[in-house]
Amino acid sequence: MSDAAGVIRVFLVDDHAVVRRGMRAFIDMLPDLEVVGEAVDGQDAVEQLDHRAVDGELPDVVLMDLMMPRLDGLAATSAIKARHPQVEVVALTSFSEVERVHAVLEAGAAGYLLKDAEADEVAAAVRAAMAGEVHLDPAVARRLTRTLVAGGDPVGELTTREREVLILVAKGQSNRDIAHELVISERTARTHVSNVLVKLGLSSRTQAAVWAIREGLVPSP
Repeated sequence: MSDAAGVIRVFLVDDHAVVRRGMRAFIDMLPDLEVVGEAVDGQDAVEQLDHRAVDGELPDVVLMDLMMPRLDGLAATSAIKARHPQVEVVALTSFSEVERVHAVLEAGAAGYLLKDAEADEVAAAVRAAMAGEVHLDPAVARRLTRTLVAGGDPVGELTTREREVLILVAKGQSNRDIAHELVISERTARTHVSNVLVKLGLSSRTQAAVWAIREGLVPSP
């Protein structure tokens, strides 16, 4: 996994070479990120990671396109998280694919980016994934929220468990803390956090905490 110098090992999966080149160029500008491999589709990614696991050379984070031939990003994410749960996945999406975003988060992805994301946004998503957090592209989060809520009350769209998770996030608890508090797995806790962010149209835990305080769900510090 990440080396002694703290460099995060990134693996790129996209069926378009120009996208892979662009992402590699972004990542090459960042001193704490390093591209260690590429795959042309989901099937190629799963097979390569299986081989890397044998050699102890798994990446830390996979940047995963959602729309690909043979095996799409959703199926590949599910397969990778099942076989190599220590590997984090960040989905790459376009506006036409937003209906897939919720599904890929449920499959275990640690967030998603638009394909035209800037280098600092890519870095933020990869670093968040390594920290066990969720990073959602703000524009896609807002669009998802409009489709989910359709003008209703966002807090009313949250399940009871999601409200509990939101309150714990606002109190500064980590995914591990939330999992312990609610007697659930850490992955389930992260999924709940991602669902909360999507439904509220937010892109970070900090925004969720501010939102919860503003709405009176928790007292201000």
